[in-house]
Amino acid sequence: MSRLSEASSPSGVPAPRLSDVVAALENLWPAARAESWDAVGTVVGDPDQRITRVLFAVDPVQEIVDEAVKLGADLLVTHHPLYLRGTTTVAASHFKGRVVHTLIKNDIALHVAHTNADTADPGVSDALAGALDVRVVGPLVPDATDPGGRRGLGRICELDHPLTVRELAARAAERLPATAQGIRVAGDPEAVVRTLAVSGGSGDSLFDQVRAAGVDAFLTADLRHHPVSEAVAQTPLALLDAAHWATEWPWCELAATQLDEISDRNGWGLRVHVSKTVTDPWTAHAASNQTSSPMGAPN
Repeated sequence: MSRLSEASSPSGVPAPRLSDVVAALENLWPAARAESWDAVGTVVGDPDQRITRVLFAVDPVQEIVDEAVKLGADLLVTHHPLYLRGTTTVAASHFKGRVVHTLIKNDIALHVAHTNADTADPGVSDALAGALDVRVVGPLVPDATDPGGRRGLGRICELDHPLTVRELAARAAERLPATAQGIRVAGDPEAVVRTLAVSGGSGDSLFDQVRAAGVDAFLTADLRHHPVSEAVAQTPLALLDAAHWATEWPWCELAATQLDEISDRNGWGLRVHVSKTVTDPWTAHAASNQTSSPMGAPN
């Protein structure tokens, strides 16, 4: 018998089964709205397992799974998939196999909400906008199936008070989780920003939509040399490039709050946590030395 089969909430009501919690999560982020290439939903877990404690994180890596074990969590919800492509083995000799073994041995379920959380209302980019304290006007790439016009990829935002690009970058560096990368800027640091597009995660495929939106700046992650070079050559658009993990971590807090509210309404008494462990893979940053370059550092 599972260690959680007879668990109860603090009110004495039987704790929800995994199937109940997953149904609630699927209502927030339906798997049908994920991209065709994505791998979302429940990866590990018995539908009849009782759930009392949930941990949210960006990455289903061993460090996070070990944290879930130490916390006594019964369910780990991550943004990134464990297996984005098919596999023929979950042997513990591979790091992803070790994750699966650790989860199963400790009766911890794993559920993934990825691109279905990116386009949700509210979703990943709403959380990013909230962390930056900017006002969401609408989606950058609207979901044609949403009659309300609020779902979609990325968000178009307005600032309550104009900031220079330099000031906006400083705000992002202060408000987003600290990473080795920090915030990189392309464009005039003294340009004034009144409108901003944001997209959690990799965003340089969205430059056409960003230019069409006519915003002053775009904050996202994983920007590459050639798309950035072309973007700043064509328009005065300023670009702010943050670490991928940092742009998506605010969603964990949003998602945890959403599940907390569902738990309260249903009397589940779930204890919901957000991992503060930094799983961004970059661990250090060395700033360029002006004297080491024949041209010096850029102004």
